[in-house]
Amino acid sequence: MSRKPRALIYGDVDLNLIDGSAVWAQSMVQALSLAGCETRLVLKSPVLTRRLIDPLAGLPGVTVVRPHEEGLLPGLTDRPLSPVQASQVLTGLDQDEPCDLLVLRGRRLVTRIVADRTFAGRIWAYLTDIPQSAPEMTEDARSQLARIATASHRLLCQTEELRCFLETWVPEACGRCVLSPPAVPDPGFPVPDHDSLHDPVRLVYTGKFAPRWNTLAMTRLPALLAEQGIRAELHTVGDKIHDDPAHPEFHAAMAQALRGTPGVHDHGGQPREEAMRIAADCDLGLGWRDTTLDASLELSTKVLEFGALGLPVVLNRTPAHEALLGSDYPLYVPGSAALPDAAEAVARAVRDPEARRTAADRCRAAARRFTLEEAAARLRTQLHHAFPSAPDALAARPRPLRVGVAGHDLKFLTRLLDHFRALPGLDVRVDAWPALARHDAAASRELAHWADVVVVEWCGPAAVWYSRHKRRGSRLVVRLHRFELDAEWPRQVDIDAVDQVVCVSPYYARRAQEATGWPESKITTIPNWVDTEQLDRPKAPGARFRLGMIGIAPSRKRLDLGLDVLEKLRARDRRWHLSVKSKPAWEYWWIWKKPEERAHYDDVLRRIHTSLLLEGAVVFDEFGPDVASWLRRVGHVLSTSDDESFHLSPAEGMASGAAPALLPWPGADEVYDRRWIHDSPEAMAEAVAGLVEETDGPGDPWRAAGQEARRQARETFALERVAETWTELLIPR
Repeated sequence: MSRKPRALIYGDVDLNLIDGSAVWAQSMVQALSLAGCETRLVLKSPVLTRRLIDPLAGLPGVTVVRPHEEGLLPGLTDRPLSPVQASQVLTGLDQDEPCDLLVLRGRRLVTRIVADRTFAGRIWAYLTDIPQSAPEMTEDARSQLARIATASHRLLCQTEELRCFLETWVPEACGRCVLSPPAVPDPGFPVPDHDSLHDPVRLVYTGKFAPRWNTLAMTRLPALLAEQGIRAELHTVGDKIHDDPAHPEFHAAMAQALRGTPGVHDHGGQPREEAMRIAADCDLGLGWRDTTLDASLELSTKVLEFGALGLPVVLNRTPAHEALLGSDYPLYVPGSAALPDAAEAVARAVRDPEARRTAADRCRAAARRFTLEEAAARLRTQLHHAFPSAPDALAARPRPLRVGVAGHDLKFLTRLLDHFRALPGLDVRVDAWPALARHDAAASRELAHWADVVVVEWCGPAAVWYSRHKRRGSRLVVRLHRFELDAEWPRQVDIDAVDQVVCVSPYYARRAQEATGWPESKITTIPNWVDTEQLDRPKAPGARFRLGMIGIAPSRKRLDLGLDVLEKLRARDRRWHLSVKSKPAWEYWWIWKKPEERAHYDDVLRRIHTSLLLEGAVVFDEFGPDVASWLRRVGHVLSTSDDESFHLSPAEGMASGAAPALLPWPGADEVYDRRWIHDSPEAMAEAVAGLVEETDGPGDPWRAAGQEARRQARETFALERVAETWTELLIPR
């Protein structure tokens, strides 16, 4: 894109009140500005205080839109915009100046915008108010999220855990979810040294006041600590007291506690920088919450803000906090996390300087990963993928290059199609055949007549048809995989009409040439693409002892050899397991009709049930698009096939940081580094075991192998690299 992307931002949040959602809106505008976007922030409510808006003034390319003051919608009162009104305002702004992306926060709001259909394909939805556990994920909720995912270009997820949960339950979200964690600005002032404590000790809480955030209980901490001989005071910053129907008495009690509790100093609502100054002048941050929030898949912004200020934080022991700060973080609230437990954690921080210093160092190190600059870098990468620049040869054309894509199964082209459609200078249409040899001939003729270049996926009946109906002056590109070579279609193709045949590996390029006699100059090799950005995720605990296989049908995939490897590993260490992500063979009619195939799987399944070494060690996971989240649990991806044209799963595993292990099927060494290829299941097991003999640490061979595999995947199979090669192939020379 030659111009800067244009972003509209709207959240179902009131920027007059200080809480995490309002701070999100401010941070998102700042990060988008840093990333090079022209950004319009649309306010939900009339401006009563400028605490959060003033820091945005003067940012490059940023405009704050005030619908109430600017009269953007007739009949607006001083009440906040409803989702319906917000949709109307955003639609009007888009008509005046079309946006490239619409960043939204709030499930109810996004649902309304999606229903209105104006912004389909341009929505970048940030959702936290969604089900975050299996019991909460009803079919209605799943269907609603599926509609949101389908209409969105990106789903912005605060944590890896939330991203994986969403992908598991909502297949439509796979490939669209990207990380968008909280962003913490640089304090902008010298941070004081916290080695010595004030007297009284200063505790600090910033944010909204709500029952499950334990804010009312926090006001009792000074008195409880005094009973232990510790003089303490609580400083609070915030002006949003939550109205909770389940706790109708809370609002009044919280307001009274802030006003009238000895040792409590309420600073009210403050600009973000002033709130950080107040916190920086304290000794200990409070992130302690009700245990009902322990399973939350979100990340507390205040923990990161306190960390940026060098403050140690008292908080619950949760999986998310352990991932952020370590399981041995010294200031977790012990026991059931009741008020006395919180007081005990504070007392430890006061009495144990080493624990306090360790906690401060951990929080400071964690915060460094969540700066505004990091958020801007993530957005910059996403914007680059969403709005790629056209090569010079396309930009110089008087009109867009017309590209037709045809075939019965386009699953290997999905992300390439996304890239082509986003690329300035390309006009893309698709002729999707409903079956291998069935199509709408009139629609195909129309595409053949219209297109400057036609790409046919699979060298099957579609390739035969288009080679016989090619328009003079147009170009025809056919991609050949593997199964086509065993049929007659390649020999039925009019090769004189084909400009280029693309194979996914050098071995199959040679086989195609030998089998057909096609001119060698017409055959080229472009590897399959791998979305390395999506697959690059942190490994889950225990991944180093888990093998993975993706796709085990037909029998030439050789699950039996994978079991050989597993048995040999479990003979040494019972921690080894195998996860298989695949449809069962009986769901493929063309496989299951063959007696030899049924016999193979009968033998394999009987072996899994009867082998003492395999007992409880093989897990069959549901087939689906959530490969990226599934691979987090896998440390080694196996390829034990008799033959493959490319075999995508080792490449996907490599991009995830798993070490690949392949048997030497023909051509494997021309796709993958010989380091990963082993002569037999025995040799494979030996090599895999050798990677985990040492414990996790700086010299960990398994992690080093994963890093090397990830590097190779990026250099060879990365979607962006493959898309560039394909784009060069499409452009006439």
